[in-house]
Amino acid sequence: MASSDKVPVACPASSGDGKEPMGDPTKTTTTILDKGTAMMQSMKPIRQMSLHVCSFACYSHDPGRHVEVHIYGHRVNQDFLQCAVYDSNSSKAHLIGIEYIVSEKLFESLSPEEQKLWHSHDYEIQMALLVTPRVPEMVAKPELKNLAKSYGKFWCTWQIDRGDRLPLGVPSLMVSPQDVNLGRIKPEMVKKRDEEHGISTEALKPSRDGICGPEKKNLVRFRKGFALDVVETDMKRTAPFP
Repeated sequence: MASSDKVPVACPASSGDGKEPMGDPTKTTTTILDKGTAMMQSMKPIRQMSLHVCSFACYSHDPGRHVEVHIYGHRVNQDFLQCAVYDSNSSKAHLIGIEYIVSEKLFESLSPEEQKLWHSHDYEIQMALLVTPRVPEMVAKPELKNLAKSYGKFWCTWQIDRGDRLPLGVPSLMVSPQDVNLGRIKPEMVKKRDEEHGISTEALKPSRDGICGPEKKNLVRFRKGFALDVVETDMKRTAPFP
């Protein structure tokens, strides 16, 4: 069966550069209907998104593979954010996963087994790999300090870096960049990101001095990756008693 650390069976959706999803161009009538319904519907969950950060992520089972990510977050409360993750900030961006972010306080309340699925964010913030596009560093500093002490659980549902033209296979658990071996982001990826957004990661680093992270840095602490396997199982045929 499918596994997050195996290449999917060859098919039209698995061969390509991943830039254009499979499917026919959107019809004009469909576009008009979409615009009309968008004016009538509230879209309340989407409108709650107030945070946009750009960073990089590594596959937990294969940390040598790196992807650029744009994270759009909805702050549920002071300790919890729920986020949609895209591969760019363009109107044609691919939705490649979801990330949940919790404070250090909430992380400490989780079981040891659950904690293994979460990663810390301090290194990517201290190294200015995580940036807030179009927001001045002085304005972003309080939020960066909060995020540096947070933990995320990021499931990637579309391995766009393989060239997949549709979301294929099993979701992959992702981790943040770390200063350990394959967890270091390739310089050419950082350079490309910086040029696209008109920023300099190196120039931002001094402004991140003094930003501290949590005591537990999970990728370094556990030194284990995780891959998911899909296993066939019998469906439950009886309903539980009330």
